Amino acid sequence: MNGEGGDSASLVLVERQAEARTALVRLNRPEQLNALNAAAMDALCAALEELDRDDDVRAIVVTGNQRAFAAGADIGEMANATPVEMLRSNRIGQWDRVRKIGKPVIAAVNGWCLGGGCELAMTLDLIIAGEGARFGQPEINIGVIPGAGGTQRLTRAIGKARAMEMILTGEPIGAAEARDRGLVARVVPDELVEEDALSLAAQIATKSPVALRLAKEAVNAAYETDLTQGLAHERRLFYLLFASDDQKEGMAAFMEKRTPDFTGR
Repeated sequence: MNGEGGDSASLVLVERQAEARTALVRLNRPEQLNALNAAAMDALCAALEELDRDDDVRAIVVTGNQRAFAAGADIGEMANATPVEMLRSNRIGQWDRVRKIGKPVIAAVNGWCLGGGCELAMTLDLIIAGEGARFGQPEINIGVIPGAGGTQRLTRAIGKARAMEMILTGEPIGAAEARDRGLVARVVPDELVEEDALSLAAQIATKSPVALRLAKEAVNAAYETDLTQGLAHERRLFYLLFASDDQKEGMAAFMEKRTPDFTGR
């Protein structure tokens, strides 16, 4: 990815693990605690979309550094904006681009995960957090509210009462509470966050790429629709998988007591 404003430093670093069929995407604005300005989000979206098209990559990890996953949006870009400028720039549409990635994407979170950074982590498929990670939506402290999904996804993840308290006070929660309330999948020592997330990604990458995409779609349907709609959607996706080579291979391998060789077809 190209640097911001001609700077040679890359805003997003991508490392592929060819043997594991995974990729690590690292937010790289350490001096700004990985604050998500427009250029950084553009670079992140472009990297994820490229990996989504790459058949050699089956699962992705997004991370920051030990101090912060991402400490929010870049307030300097928005401080003097008008409603029309915000509408025309469609900055929040970048979170929608992240949501449309078809492959499983894991957030590996250390340190601060606030505002737009917390919204980014919640837009991904699951979160692995370090013991010292802190999650929050502090927008109320600067006279606004979360705008990239925070009021909606946080409420669905941890419930109305606690989400309301966090959003109205701006106070963050720790990793253990985030796990206990369902926001985070697992908590590990800070120094093991990346390793654990990549290990999980490698495990996921051994599964059928076709089934992974549809499984992700089905779970998201449960999150976004009512039970009747979700069940109908799940059933359609289940039947659709019987048109894939991976379904035939997976079931044949099970009956033959061998490891399946999934091709993504």
